Amino acid sequence: MAPKTKQTAVAEPAHGYEFFGPPGAFGISFGLPILLYLFNFACNDVSGCPAPSLLHPKSIDFEVLKKEVGWPEDGVRGLLSWDVLGWTLAYYLFSAVLYRVLPATEIEGTKLANGGRLKYRFNAFASTVFTLVVCAAGTFQQGAEFPVWTFMSDNYVQILTANILISYALATFVYVRSFSVKDGNPEFRALAAGGHSGNMLYDWFIGRELNPRVTLPLIGEVDIKEWMELRPGMLGWILLNCAFVAKQYRLYGHITDGIVFLTIIQAIYVLDGQYMEPAILTTMDITTDGFGTMLAFGDLCWVPFLYTQQTRYLAVHPQSLGFVGMAVVGSLLAVGFSIFRLSNSQKNAFRNNPNDPKVAHLKYIETKAGTRLLVSGWWGIARHINYFGDWLQAWPYCLPTGLAGYTILSAGSNAVGAHKMLDGREVIAGEAQGWGMLFTYFYILYFGVLLIHRDGRDDEKCSKKYGDDWETYKKIVRSRIVPYIY
Repeated sequence: MAPKTKQTAVAEPAHGYEFFGPPGAFGISFGLPILLYLFNFACNDVSGCPAPSLLHPKSIDFEVLKKEVGWPEDGVRGLLSWDVLGWTLAYYLFSAVLYRVLPATEIEGTKLANGGRLKYRFNAFASTVFTLVVCAAGTFQQGAEFPVWTFMSDNYVQILTANILISYALATFVYVRSFSVKDGNPEFRALAAGGHSGNMLYDWFIGRELNPRVTLPLIGEVDIKEWMELRPGMLGWILLNCAFVAKQYRLYGHITDGIVFLTIIQAIYVLDGQYMEPAILTTMDITTDGFGTMLAFGDLCWVPFLYTQQTRYLAVHPQSLGFVGMAVVGSLLAVGFSIFRLSNSQKNAFRNNPNDPKVAHLKYIETKAGTRLLVSGWWGIARHINYFGDWLQAWPYCLPTGLAGYTILSAGSNAVGAHKMLDGREVIAGEAQGWGMLFTYFYILYFGVLLIHRDGRDDEKCSKKYGDDWETYKKIVRSRIVPYIY
């Protein structure tokens, strides 16, 4: 529990709208879920990626298109399954039980604007490893038919719907509950600076309360924002990838190096982030942003379902990288990961102990706010050099899909160069080749825009916090993300 001492303020002063205000909040909250459904149906295992009719938009027959995309027979109602919703909630409960019973490290967070420090319980890494060991044992016993894998791939769209509903319900719960935040509360509850604009839709989206917490029977106190950030969605990302590997094996009787490469490197990325879980306490998500639909949907839906588009694609259209391909994407990944991890580690080491021999040689600016801004080392190259490393890592996630796009033919087509499924169907590139990149390479574009937006938000925040010192800093460290370019 948080220490019981008096709070001095409820929130920082409110500031203006972001994401184009209420219209942007509406578009993101309800438009992005539609986009994920669109990706699922337009790039499918029924007719192709994209569906053949979409290649000839002027002559679309919507009845034919519905069959090509695998639209549920009972329409929109088919997007939801109560059984799947129940099993999805059971998955969250399982994660909560692991949070409570597995060994954990307890750490105090950064000092809040109200003067308090919250305590955090960290064991996301142990929880994920435990879950993966259980799934590995099940796969060893039952192979690609392990029920977890078949359930996830066979009910993909219903699992997506379940998580969308959970994210909306969670955002609504913390929004309503945020009105109980009072000045002087002993739990250090506070409103986020940008989350109490007075517009209900916008505040529901951006997050009204900074660090909402809840105490659950037998589980104890849970920091909702931190818990959702690194647990169900991140583990779901790994599990969905594994489900698609198993699906490729069920379809073809073998698995390719491309899908194995993606599954392994993305699992390492997740596990690395969870192993370094305390580092999240200094991120903008924890220190600045409230918890609303933006983070709830992003954590529970956007990450696991957008970030697995490549393995979902490769499950149906296998691609082999070969030695040279593996060397290229592996090298690019190693460079990006090294920049990302080394820069973040250097920043955290300096914040924790500036006199540490590993960082004591670094140059910095002493600000009037009493903090230090690094101007050498990794952080002398670019103000967000870690973003650059993170973006470089996005490319190896997409490159294994190649010049993406495929068409699925019926059994007995005997097309040249086709991948033949065990059920007789054949998969060829055909006229769809290249168009599938709209789905498998979308991640690179989206992630670049996201990082640029985060950089802009951070620049605005630091300008207010440091004033003239921030302008001096920017004259020394001129690059924002990409050294010497941007």
